[in-house]
Amino acid sequence: MTETTGTLPRPSRKAIGIEQDGPVLHVRLNPWEQDDVLGIAVLDDLLLLLDDLHERPDIRILTLSSLGTDFCLGADRNEYQEALAADPTGVGLRRIADKAHRLCQALENTHAVTIARLHGRVVGAGLALASFCDLRAGADTCRFRMPEVGIGLPPAWGGAMGRLVSEAGAARIRELMLTCDVFDADTAHRLGLLHKTAPLDRLDEVIGAWTRPLVRRSPEALVLTKRMLAGYARADRTADVSLLDSHLLTAHINQQRGPDPTATR
Repeated sequence: MTETTGTLPRPSRKAIGIEQDGPVLHVRLNPWEQDDVLGIAVLDDLLLLLDDLHERPDIRILTLSSLGTDFCLGADRNEYQEALAADPTGVGLRRIADKAHRLCQALENTHAVTIARLHGRVVGAGLALASFCDLRAGADTCRFRMPEVGIGLPPAWGGAMGRLVSEAGAARIRELMLTCDVFDADTAHRLGLLHKTAPLDRLDEVIGAWTRPLVRRSPEALVLTKRMLAGYARADRTADVSLLDSHLLTAHINQQRGPDPTATR
């Protein structure tokens, strides 16, 4: 993470990069050419950053992008298996899944207007994370996929099912989750998962066309509008069971691994 002025924290890991440009904070995944996945280090650094933003009302806009070949290829399943190997009861895995849930809620609830800048492949947890941003722009070459059912997992990362259904509609999300089909930027735009598309070399122009007028808006009006929109969206999810996602995921992966041979019979 790049050090900036103010009280933005120095993270314990360098899993994300940040750069402040006045009231705009640019947050970038994969600054060190790691795998394009959402591992524990990324979750921790993003949670730390979003928690600190409570004390930074001067940050009006947060953009989320990636320096990798792809925006994000999903959660780190190797970490899931390692967590279960270390603790077959699943407590460690539930902690990871709970972090993902807290991160998505923090992203939805932060006072800053959040903008996702997407390119390459946007898969699974990467799409879930982006869906919690207020505005989403993608390169016209983006490819999206929700592969969880195809690899034997429930779509239970970050409590995103309710958010995706709210943003794009139950019928189409149902189809894409069950079929695991790859879909392109035009389809994502029609569904409302992308607000804008552009050639990759013009994507920053789209982001700039949003940020320039937003920084001139009344901060109070923006925050109030964000909270109202989030409230109405959550009202559509009155039966939201996303708090159970970590338990569902842990139970399912444990079932795939079979009974623990060291367990007391």
